Amino acid sequence: MKPIMIGLEKMTLENLVSIARHGVKVQLTKASVQRINEARQLIEQWVKEEKSIYGITTGFGALSDVAISKKDTRQLQQNILMSHSAGTGNMFDEETVRAVMALRIKDFALGHSGIRLETVQLLITMLNKGVYPVVPEKGSVGASGDLIPLAHLSLVIIGLGEAYYKGQRMSGVEVLNHCGITPLRLEAAEGLALINGTQVMSAIGGLAVYDAVNLAKLTDIASSMSLEVLMGSRMEFDPRIHKARPHPGQAAAADNMYRITQNSEIVTSHKDCHRIQDAYTLRCSPQVHGASKDAVLYAKKVLETEMNASTNNPLIFSESREFLLGGNFHGQPIALAMDFLCMGVSEFANISERRIERLVNPKLSGLPAFLVRDGGLNSGFMIAQYAAAALVSENKVLSHHACVDSIPTSANREDHVSMGTISARKCREIVKNAEQVIAIELLCGAQALDLFTNMKPGEGTLAAYTVIRNAVSHLDDDRVLHKDIDAVKQLMRNNKILDAVEKKVGKLK
Repeated sequence: MKPIMIGLEKMTLENLVSIARHGVKVQLTKASVQRINEARQLIEQWVKEEKSIYGITTGFGALSDVAISKKDTRQLQQNILMSHSAGTGNMFDEETVRAVMALRIKDFALGHSGIRLETVQLLITMLNKGVYPVVPEKGSVGASGDLIPLAHLSLVIIGLGEAYYKGQRMSGVEVLNHCGITPLRLEAAEGLALINGTQVMSAIGGLAVYDAVNLAKLTDIASSMSLEVLMGSRMEFDPRIHKARPHPGQAAAADNMYRITQNSEIVTSHKDCHRIQDAYTLRCSPQVHGASKDAVLYAKKVLETEMNASTNNPLIFSESREFLLGGNFHGQPIALAMDFLCMGVSEFANISERRIERLVNPKLSGLPAFLVRDGGLNSGFMIAQYAAAALVSENKVLSHHACVDSIPTSANREDHVSMGTISARKCREIVKNAEQVIAIELLCGAQALDLFTNMKPGEGTLAAYTVIRNAVSHLDDDRVLHKDIDAVKQLMRNNKILDAVEKKVGKLK
């Protein structure tokens, strides 16, 4: 596979996922090489002139008033990496670290940091050779960027810290030796450039948003299957309803479900029944799903903007031969978007769990209790609903906003912080939990659909059902459900369900 070119052009979420999850290599464009070199020449000139520049010839944070002599400039850059490596907690997984490295390279490629080309190239070499620094999850307050995790990431460049390589955890110097790489000695401005940015929260958030985009479509598929087996109506998907209240996500969800249930013999079979209206979890699914879709799209827009931004301080502008001090490292845009997405994705799971309850409850569904024969001897999907209830309850706790909490740092110099990395980490967990809930709904829907042997479901519903049944058999008697749930989750993650449905009904929105 060709390497992804990183430069002045836009990086997409799809690019990020290709690098982070599929190991696609990266390469700088010629234009970026030139921009990096031009900014670096200015840094070297200003250091020779002993110009006072924050973090380059001064200390950091509350110590920015302390002048650093030319002879101590190198030591200053190494010290910042060591002193800021104060992370705690579990380590980020491989795909997250790869995503962080890719976004850090992307920021440097814009040519505003003043870092040396050889330092950027070493980071690229590490990424392409499969060297993944050991980075603790906790410690970032989201301003000045992700200082602590980025410091841990950068230690390996100078032969310190630890990294994973070919499945083994080893010291930074050891892993560089294995790869034939000589550790660098950082020059002026480079330590600060390496740690000052929002790439950790953006990496976590970007992967979460990508998964949430797909989850939004899968939620429509699960809801459509549930509607059919619960003998619901397609009237609620009529485009005239949604034209009268023109929220884009609502219209998209209704259109998706209208197409998924197209030509359903099950729906047609009861069009003249005595039921006046469906329960809200069916009838209002376009409105609920749609509001969450709008939240997903808002978060996607914010994340793709941030992925392509310069978040260093100071920023070097080689065209005008100036440096400017600002606050692009502040994670507030990401923090707000991630907290909003937490709520949006939680609602996918909330309404799904209520549909699961309707599926397994014979008083609400008219189907066998817990969707299994010999109830009593068999519990069927009774406890699957428990698991869904636990997951949505956990999501409600995780949906508490991190962005509204700020604790001053650096002797009150940094007196408002975003907590954006906490927001992103919470959102990642909520997306994972919601995926499990939707997997349970799909399992229950497929189990219920097995009862409708004489009538065909909608074209999209049938496509999803077929993929599920090719991987998971009908539940005749109790068995370990964890394996079934995990199997459906894998079908969701590798897009087999979504691809099959879209092949039948067209691209979902």
